[in-house]
Amino acid sequence: MKYRVNRKTGDRISEIGLGSAYLYEAGREEAVKALRTAYEGGINFFDLAAGHGDSFPMYGEALHDVREHIFYQIHFGADYTAGDYGWSMDLETVKRSVAKMLEELRTDYIDYGFIHCQDELSDWESFKNNGIYDYLLNLKQQGKVRHIGLSSHTPHVIRKILEEADVDLLMFSINPGYDCGEGEYAHGELEERNEIYRLCETRGIGISVMKPFSGGQMLDASLSPFGIALTPYQCIRYALDKPGVLTVLPGASNTEEVKALLEYYDKTEEELDYSVIGTATHSRLQGRCVYCNHCKPCPMGIDIGLVNKYYDLAKAGDELAVSHYHTLEKTASDCVQCGHCDNRCPFGVKQSERMTEIRERMSAHGVTE
Repeated sequence: MKYRVNRKTGDRISEIGLGSAYLYEAGREEAVKALRTAYEGGINFFDLAAGHGDSFPMYGEALHDVREHIFYQIHFGADYTAGDYGWSMDLETVKRSVAKMLEELRTDYIDYGFIHCQDELSDWESFKNNGIYDYLLNLKQQGKVRHIGLSSHTPHVIRKILEEADVDLLMFSINPGYDCGEGEYAHGELEERNEIYRLCETRGIGISVMKPFSGGQMLDASLSPFGIALTPYQCIRYALDKPGVLTVLPGASNTEEVKALLEYYDKTEEELDYSVIGTATHSRLQGRCVYCNHCKPCPMGIDIGLVNKYYDLAKAGDELAVSHYHTLEKTASDCVQCGHCDNRCPFGVKQSERMTEIRERMSAHGVTE
């Protein structure tokens, strides 16, 4: 397992986390075994927007003795008072549901308390006006909630809330289909979505990724917008390549599925390569660097994907990205315009032209390369 640090909180979070939509279906004994397998495999981050309230006592049994070594993101507005998942903007209902979750998890604190499911601006107004946001902040002041999270599928709503709330972690839906405008929750144009990735990276707000497989759509050639089935591992790598992303949260409903997720680190670079999506003629990703590194190896040793990522972040105002760029052993200034990367890019990016642009723009920051 590899880990990434949330710059706002200092938390060291596993690149692969675990979602809880289907876990309860396994039954208590199998679910507990699956959760313990996840923890022993290095997973330390768990999303508790669960499919059913039965999931919480399963977590409590499986992980209460290692509570200080794991992170829970718990959603204020996800209602389990009746068992099945529900969504509520009623303050008293939220309070009862949170209390029930904590009791069944056998814990007295929440790592990331989430402003839950904000897909419309009216959702945010209701969350504030009904007193739920104040309740969340009050629990944070008491130390019962350590950090504030936000879950949303909608870029313009995310931007609005980030203007008004001090958010430490964003839960956002990321997969190639959504970025190309395909799928139920494919909200926002590609550039709007890219701006969210860059904004989070710039501000040090980590991203936890929901729906990395688009509800299974990306794994089925007959449903995929690209006409090609990707593997779960390609989808995970795609999400991890996005700026700001800390952890990807695929679901699992039994021990074998957890073990299969952990095989991600056994895969070769070829098996993780998702550049095949660039062959789709309608792909909105055409002409855009997605940092997939399919252009490697550069004869001059330039990490072209990383150079592009730092450049895009610098354009978004991230001064830290500028500093990181200038500490690279090889930068755009080392490009000799051989065209090797142009010929290899599956998304049709003219990387040699990009290297010229990056060299000129990054030099303008006043740092000698």
